[in-house]
Amino acid sequence: MKLINTLKDTKESTLKFFDLPDTDLDKSYEEGKWTIRQLLNHLADAETVLYDRIRRVIAKPKQVVWSFDQKAWAKNLNYNKFPLSINKQIYSSVRDSIIYLTNEFYETKGDNEFIHSETGLRLLKDEFEKVALHNQHHLNQIKKALNK
Repeated sequence: MKLINTLKDTKESTLKFFDLPDTDLDKSYEEGKWTIRQLLNHLADAETVLYDRIRRVIAKPKQVVWSFDQKAWAKNLNYNKFPLSINKQIYSSVRDSIIYLTNEFYETKGDNEFIHSETGLRLLKDEFEKVALHNQHHLNQIKKALNK
C-alpha cells in the first residue's frame, strides 16, 4: 500500500533530523517561523494527537474529536528546551503503531466517520492520510531550513 510506504519513508527521513547538531536545530525555514527543533517537537506531539484520534475512531466511530492549539503546545511545553531524545522515541514508537493500525484498519474501517471540532465531518481514512501529509509538509520545511 502506497500510504504504508509513505509513512515508513517519512519516519526514516524524520528520525535522522532529531540527531542534528544544535547549530542546525536552531535554524528556521523563514524569519519568524519555527526552528527545526520546534518542528521536531511539534511532529512528535502531533503524531500522538493523531494516533489518539485514529484509535478513538476505530474503537467508537461517530464521536467528536477536539482540535489542539499547536501554538499553545509549543509555548507551554517549551519546544525550545524539550529534550529531542525523548520525543524521538515517542515519534518513532507512535509512528510504528500508526503503520500497524493503517495496515490493519485502513481498508476495513477507513469509512468510519467522526466529527472534528473545527473541520467537521471526516473519515478515518482522512486521518491516516493526514499523518503522512503533515509529516511531509514539515520535512519540506526542515530541508528548506537546512538549505538556507
